[in-house]
Amino acid sequence: MIHLLATALVLPAIDYTTILPELILLGWMLVLLAVSALVSRTIPTEAYAAATSGAGIASLIASLILWHDVQDHGASSAIAHAVAVDGFTCFVYVLISCVVILAPFFGASFLRREQMAGPEYYVLALIAAAGAMLMGSADDLILIFLGLEVLSLPLYVMAGFDHRSEGSTEAAMKYFVLGAFSSAVFVYGIALTYGATGSINLAEIGAFLARNTVLSNGVLLAGLVLLIAGFGFKIAAVPFHMWTPDVYEGSPTPAVGFMAAVAKVGGFAALLRVLFSSYPTLASDWQPILWILATATLLTGAVVALVQRDVKRMLAYSSINHAGFVLLGVQAATERGRSGALYYLFAYALLVLGSFAVVAIVGGRGDEAHDLESYRGLGRRAPTLAIAFAVLLLAQAGAPFTTGFFAKFYVVAAAVDAHSYALAVIAMVSASIAVFFYLRVVLLMFGEAPAVDEEVAEQAAAGASGGGTALALRQLDATRALVLDNWALSGLGIVVLATLFFGIWPQPLVSFAHDATLLFR
Repeated sequence: MIHLLATALVLPAIDYTTILPELILLGWMLVLLAVSALVSRTIPTEAYAAATSGAGIASLIASLILWHDVQDHGASSAIAHAVAVDGFTCFVYVLISCVVILAPFFGASFLRREQMAGPEYYVLALIAAAGAMLMGSADDLILIFLGLEVLSLPLYVMAGFDHRSEGSTEAAMKYFVLGAFSSAVFVYGIALTYGATGSINLAEIGAFLARNTVLSNGVLLAGLVLLIAGFGFKIAAVPFHMWTPDVYEGSPTPAVGFMAAVAKVGGFAALLRVLFSSYPTLASDWQPILWILATATLLTGAVVALVQRDVKRMLAYSSINHAGFVLLGVQAATERGRSGALYYLFAYALLVLGSFAVVAIVGGRGDEAHDLESYRGLGRRAPTLAIAFAVLLLAQAGAPFTTGFFAKFYVVAAAVDAHSYALAVIAMVSASIAVFFYLRVVLLMFGEAPAVDEEVAEQAAAGASGGGTALALRQLDATRALVLDNWALSGLGIVVLATLFFGIWPQPLVSFAHDATLLFR
């Protein structure tokens, strides 16, 4: 009996080079865990950060080699047609690798300041990044779900990483509960799709729908709607955005930046793959759904951000607004729309990493100073930091000569080309609204520094108890020069330079995004 089972079991041929970037990240994660367990002395958090960035560099090199191979030999599939090897996959690999390279720069200074040094943060980041890569390369619904869970579970833990903070624990619970619900919805969508088409392979589903006319497609469309709903949670599209402001506010700030970048890239990558590989013939059915989602996401993100006094919550609604802009490119259902969405994802990932790095520095010890008043006079206390944050905020607003300007222009132009004129107008209106809350922070930073009440300062000096002491310390902290970490400054410098460089000369990144869609299977 055992012999018969052994002969009947046929294992697929595995070309490990096609998934080498994921293997590098996961393998290096095991190395970090082994070293931390076997070495008796305390290893500085900077050593773990450098090692993690090194893994990102190795993954980037492997991704570029794979990109060169795809350009020479064309797109293909691997591992029993479960993994797509094309320009789109390589683009996602490169983008996630860049996030992995930069994220440790911002995490190291925060972890040292909050006395949370150790390999755990970096291990979780590597696992989540590998999951996002898997979502971008998967050509199979089950593999997409596996990548979704590999991405999500570490992010739940990262949200609750600061066990001393009740807000962090609450954020992790909210994220986990809603994430589990969205995963169940996604699995149900997979089941309905399989029932309607008889396959879970994206290419086979697309071929089935191209060859056959489905007379009663209620089950098929229900499965598609549930799949979109599952992705909607990951990309924080309205009405699946409920978790975003609370989780962003309560989670450790560097984890929020990493979470915002990786989760959106992974979610949008899988959404693009599913819609354009499996359902291109049903574009007339899913385009109206995305139109409604994009409209609600654009307006909700921009309008609600106006009334936020907490910068982390403001950036949370800003991220929702950005998701709406990416949906513009997806909804267009054209090659220009797809490449515009990819360009926007690349620009956004860098901007959100850098923005939350600044928020982490200003937040100070305890990661609590996130109200708008904490940024008043920042230009005098830390001019370099204020200038960097101003560039990143203006880029998110779509200022010329930044990646944000061309990203918004690219997706709006794609919407116009697809005759979605009303959606393009709504996007421009939301962008105009968003300019206000970005400029509000910039003006606060370069305005007058806050005055310190003498009586309150005396309370702080005397060490009096009660709310007066807390207010005194906050006012005094708002006038002190910030201690800037070289790691964080280096990462910020890279992000700001990339934002300006690709804003002034966008052609390399535009060509990369365009080639990724040309090789799209």
